[in-house]
Amino acid sequence: MVLVLPFDNRSGDSSLNWIGDSFPDTLNKRLDSAGFLTISHDDRTYAYDHLGLPADFQPSRATTIRIAQQLDANFVVIGSYNVEPDAAKGTTSSSGAATTSSNVANSTGHITIQARVLSLDNLSLTSPLEDSAELYRLFDGENAIAWRIARALDPHFNVAEPTFLAAPGAVALPAFEDYIRGIGATNPAERLKRLQSATSLVPNYAAALLALGKEQFAQKQYAAAAVTLAKVPQTDRQALEANFYLGLARFNTASYAAAADAFSFVSTRLPLPEIVNNQAVALSRQGKDGVPLFQRASSADPNDEDYHYNLAVSLFRRGDTTGAINEVVAALKLKPQDNEAIALRNELASVPANTRLANDTKANFSAAERIRRSYSETGFRQAAFMLDQTRAARLATLPPDQRAAEYTRQGREYLAEGLLPEAENQFQFALAADPNSADAHAGLAQIRDVSGDATQARVQANLSIKLKPTAAAWMELARLDLAANQLLNCAEDVAHAEQLEPGNSAAKAMRIALQQHGKLVPAP
Repeated sequence: MVLVLPFDNRSGDSSLNWIGDSFPDTLNKRLDSAGFLTISHDDRTYAYDHLGLPADFQPSRATTIRIAQQLDANFVVIGSYNVEPDAAKGTTSSSGAATTSSNVANSTGHITIQARVLSLDNLSLTSPLEDSAELYRLFDGENAIAWRIARALDPHFNVAEPTFLAAPGAVALPAFEDYIRGIGATNPAERLKRLQSATSLVPNYAAALLALGKEQFAQKQYAAAAVTLAKVPQTDRQALEANFYLGLARFNTASYAAAADAFSFVSTRLPLPEIVNNQAVALSRQGKDGVPLFQRASSADPNDEDYHYNLAVSLFRRGDTTGAINEVVAALKLKPQDNEAIALRNELASVPANTRLANDTKANFSAAERIRRSYSETGFRQAAFMLDQTRAARLATLPPDQRAAEYTRQGREYLAEGLLPEAENQFQFALAADPNSADAHAGLAQIRDVSGDATQARVQANLSIKLKPTAAAWMELARLDLAANQLLNCAEDVAHAEQLEPGNSAAKAMRIALQQHGKLVPAP
């Protein structure tokens, strides 16, 4: 468990305080992608509140340890930054509108960053980890320091720094500033204006879309929230949280089928009981049978009174009064003063067996399944983390070649989604299991190519071909040769790929591109 605290502003310019708040956001995302479990902004805020600390409090070493202990963190990342005097000296809009408060986007200044990692297990502090960048490349600087932190947390961490720098998420600095100021604003109107500004500047800004959708939902703008949250791509790592709130927003506008679809998207990837429960509630509102899903939720968490209550109501709709009585009794054992459950129990006791709730009960009695309206980001990420750990334990029982194949398959899925650090992590796991995995070397070649290291990309592609020629490895060489304007070599690469895989679509496209350059690809 890693807690990242806001970095201290050493520039003397208070208009740049937002940069300090941006470090936990960026570092959490990057460390999560590297396989670490980080603590969310909401949980950090809860710890501050619990300890009676203001949100902008700068903790001492002793207070930092108290905050970390409150959150069960094993490591704390602390740091500071400085911006050269010529940077970011803009003015604030007099209207108070959600425009950027500093002209950082056009600044020629530099930011220097220093971070240290505090281990709570042995109360040790690392040497300073440092990086610097031009201010408009703040995101690159934060990614670089994140990579150094990952190496400090795990000396065996072997994802390359260029992969971190090439990771997705960078946006224009004004949009990034509005997003950070928006999620940190204490005034709801300010939050909404800032986040709307961020998404207007960068319409596909997934993090800002999620934050805006959640804020619209909190302000009961359910239709607007649904429109906003639906824009978060399902391939984005934040899609699970976005679809949870999308389901709630649709539910609150009585779009029950669409709500069920959103909850289903989440539950198929992270089958937590609260998600399965909500999917079942949305189905029930459509007059469909939610019993199987309610049973899954109740079995997964038998100590939750709501799941037993919901199952009782759903069984009553079926006409299974005996089963419904058993479930409502279980609910009342967990929460004896639940008035709705007491009313349901009394109603079940007064009707004949096999009575259906929708048809035969008294007009003055009604019962509806309960939906879960809160999303615990940390809880969900912990669940995802545990699923990864379970998967790793299962893979550890496989022979090395099969283990490598599984890691490579997952790596390719991440690569297709543009999740570079996650993909490289899987390819490195594959090579640790089987250093002769040609497919893992081919995947790593693509990572090196995307992250701008053409030399290492070529090394990995050639090594993959030497171990086992594949169309994927030959096509990676073809892309490298085309970029280097080595058209003859590129044509030969494509021919090799087509010989191994005649229907390869990438090879066909490359053949056409070469023909446009006046180069004919030899027949496979």
